[in-house]
Amino acid sequence: MATAIATESFDAVILGSGQAGKPLALALANAGWKTAIVERKFVGGTCINFGCTPTKTMVASARVAYLARRGADYGVKTGPISIDMKKVVARKQAIIERFRNYGQQKMEATKNLDLIFGAAKFVDARTVEIALRDGGTRRLSAPKIVINTGGRPNKPPIPGLADVPTLDSTSVMDIAELPKHLLVLGGGFIGLEFAQMYRRFGAEVTVLEGGPRLAPRDDEDVGEALQAILREDGLRIECGAQAERVEGKSGDITVFYKKDGKSLSVNGSHLLVSVGRKPNSEDLDLAAAGISVDKGGFVTVDDTLQTNVDGIFAAGDIKGGPAFTHISYDDFRILRDRWLNKLDARTNDRLVPNTVFIDPQLAQVGLNETEARKRGLNVRVAKIGMNGVARALETDESRGFMKVIVDAKSNQILGCTILGIEGGEIMSMLQIAMMGKLPYTVLKEAIFAHPTLAEGLNNVFLALDA
Repeated sequence: MATAIATESFDAVILGSGQAGKPLALALANAGWKTAIVERKFVGGTCINFGCTPTKTMVASARVAYLARRGADYGVKTGPISIDMKKVVARKQAIIERFRNYGQQKMEATKNLDLIFGAAKFVDARTVEIALRDGGTRRLSAPKIVINTGGRPNKPPIPGLADVPTLDSTSVMDIAELPKHLLVLGGGFIGLEFAQMYRRFGAEVTVLEGGPRLAPRDDEDVGEALQAILREDGLRIECGAQAERVEGKSGDITVFYKKDGKSLSVNGSHLLVSVGRKPNSEDLDLAAAGISVDKGGFVTVDDTLQTNVDGIFAAGDIKGGPAFTHISYDDFRILRDRWLNKLDARTNDRLVPNTVFIDPQLAQVGLNETEARKRGLNVRVAKIGMNGVARALETDESRGFMKVIVDAKSNQILGCTILGIEGGEIMSMLQIAMMGKLPYTVLKEAIFAHPTLAEGLNNVFLALDA
């Protein structure tokens, strides 16, 4: 007869140690709550282990290679450039482990917090069972349970795809040798970051995007400029390319696709599949707790992050919506403020900034021009090329533009798109102005240090006077 598993009681149980789960666990434990956080593999979630931290570390290495090759543009003579992929990967891994270990050690040293490694599943609406990584089982119960299990790369049902070796956004960062020709299936922002990165390392790169253009949710001029920049960097971009089947073996892979009614193919040494992500929800036995999911398997929540089951919440990528680290962290803030500070924090109307770390960066917040026009808003559009910004010219990084959407009556900034050097930093300045309800005229007349990229805000708003 099997021995019954004793149920341990907690004030809160958190499933997953991503950028919502980890800080929430620390905050609750430090407030005196008896808290358990369950992690299946690595502390830190997607961001630290497979997303932001490793990709941006490798993007930095690729940018160094890019600038080294451009030395002559600055009057600097350099010799032949070679890439040590093993060193690039080792540098990336060292930074991951530094961040990961710090987070784990901090949680392990926190009073009232029990860090448990294992795979969780629901028993009922108040109880989860953990298959421990080192063997054995624990059963935990709490009046508040938070699902923060994140997502993983998706693999589409393209004939032959399952039969050839492929890379995803995780495994592509562990290649010890530079691909001869990297095929990228999917021209979304994750795919484009890797495509430009590996082109700068020296690989031939072809991007196959099924949609009619890059950045389909952005204004058309953004997609056009983005494509021109990437092609200037030597990438082959094929939009409107509908993949039909894949054939081949390691080092020799062919993607057959249709474009403009023609049957075409492209051969490469490696294939990166980058066509979205799926939630880590199927192993949680959500049905045992009565938790609702959408057709994609994402956990549905209200504006307080509560699921359809009282006391069960979801945060981060598992709930769908913008899959950004900063949104996961803001989900943490909402739960912290509701539970510990007794504030009515909600997800309603929060500004969602985004920066894509291609080079130059593509950064956005608020409405773009297309969205504003669709809503019938009376807007003015301020736009200048980065070649109108002194600092960009001085650094010979003048590709792209600044574009800001302004309410014609109130002069309030409604949104912006910055495609340019350090676009994320410039966008953040405009976001702060939006948060503070500053009219654009304040920035137009502001004294910014010369020569900085921020000074470009004077110029972009002066374009409204033209």
